[in-house]
Amino acid sequence: MSFEYILLDLDGTVTDSAEGVINSVAYALEKLGCPVDDKSSLMKFIGPPLTESFKDFYNFDEETIQLGVRYYRDYYNDNGIFQNRLYDGIPELLKSLKQHGKTVILATSKPEVYAKRILEHFNVDLYFDFIGGSTFDAERNTKTDVLKYILKECRIDNLSDAVMIGDRKHDIVGAHEVGLKCAAILYGYGNEPEFKEYNADFIIDTVDDLKKFLTDQ
Repeated sequence: MSFEYILLDLDGTVTDSAEGVINSVAYALEKLGCPVDDKSSLMKFIGPPLTESFKDFYNFDEETIQLGVRYYRDYYNDNGIFQNRLYDGIPELLKSLKQHGKTVILATSKPEVYAKRILEHFNVDLYFDFIGGSTFDAERNTKTDVLKYILKECRIDNLSDAVMIGDRKHDIVGAHEVGLKCAAILYGYGNEPEFKEYNADFIIDTVDDLKKFLTDQ
């Protein structure tokens, strides 16, 4: 099985963004009157859309959710966005994908404007043929929305030519909802029981294993 289009998630797949996301969530929750003593408890916020997490984990109403998103972005825009690092081996993976003639696409639930800044900051934006992310309004919010947008904009008609690479259930569910296969990676924030529960098509351990999976076929 060989894939022409490689759709990569950002947080937990290309970058280890835990510090910036957690600090931004903690700031927002404190502004909302819900201070957090143990920041490690906020790891669950990494991956899912922020609005979904505020609703699922804190049962906030819509007005409070939108206020929380605003506070999150206040911190993230100036500080959290660069409390971040590339996973070891990612530049080499991206270079190898381009050398093998792959079309490399970013597919993230993070706002697209942030995703572009992050890739530029780490000097890896040149490896991406297209960057697809969410919007600040509700037009494109879920991973499914983002993937539908990418398939349309990149004119990917033969879905068997493309694969989604991600580290959480949302990547698997989103991929399957639009008809794509999903390779779930264990070096991010997800785990094998989660991947098996949501029927990941492939489970991959390391960045090196991912490079072999995508280029040795």
